[in-house]
Amino acid sequence: MVSTNETGHQKNVANFDALIAFATGYGASYNPSKAALAIDALKALSDQAKDAINTVSTAEPAYKNAVAAREAAFAPLSKLTTRIINALKATDAAKQVVDDAKSVARKIQGTRAKAKLTDEQKKALAEQGKEVVEISTSQMSFDNRLDNFFKLTQLLASVPEYAPNETELKVDTLNRMMDDLKAKNAAVMDATTPLSNARIARNEVLYKENTGLYDVAADVKAYVKSVFGASSPQYRQVSKIKFTKSR
Repeated sequence: MVSTNETGHQKNVANFDALIAFATGYGASYNPSKAALAIDALKALSDQAKDAINTVSTAEPAYKNAVAAREAAFAPLSKLTTRIINALKATDAAKQVVDDAKSVARKIQGTRAKAKLTDEQKKALAEQGKEVVEISTSQMSFDNRLDNFFKLTQLLASVPEYAPNETELKVDTLNRMMDDLKAKNAAVMDATTPLSNARIARNEVLYKENTGLYDVAADVKAYVKSVFGASSPQYRQVSKIKFTKSR
């Protein structure tokens, strides 16, 4: 599905072509002194804008595919972490080791050691003159989850008692999973750069002050208004063509 923003960019270019068509139809009466408003210059800007939009469209599939692959790879992580902790608890590992593993697991899963205070509890503490400060414990970015999963695998590798028979819980298997998660996260980063650069270039062509398609379209309208008059049918034609500026 094309996003609303992307549709807006394409609509601006389509409307710009409509503006060019009207200007061309005015024949010799359309004769601006500003070179950027000449018909050939407008057509060149339209082509440039289309190329810029196409470059974004070309870069998007690789990015979206990489994001989807990363999402799929990370999806089992929370449940797997729960299984790992239960497997560790079922060993003779020291309580402190289990507690340390549980602490890391909570960061992978984005949960709290203690439940978050309700509004009523906060109000009661405030009435007692106690300051309520709750710091977010969420570390659910992919980079943070990777870092914490690595810490968990390193901890497990240091615990002789952790020797599960289940293949998917073994340290070697978890290490291979870690490598796969790293690769898929890196693939998203690699795909982000060309897409981001393409969007920057597109926005320059469409929205750069004075020279972008958006401002040039406004100048064309102003020129038509100056030549034919504010109440002319020609100006009514172009004034109805709408352009939106990307935020």
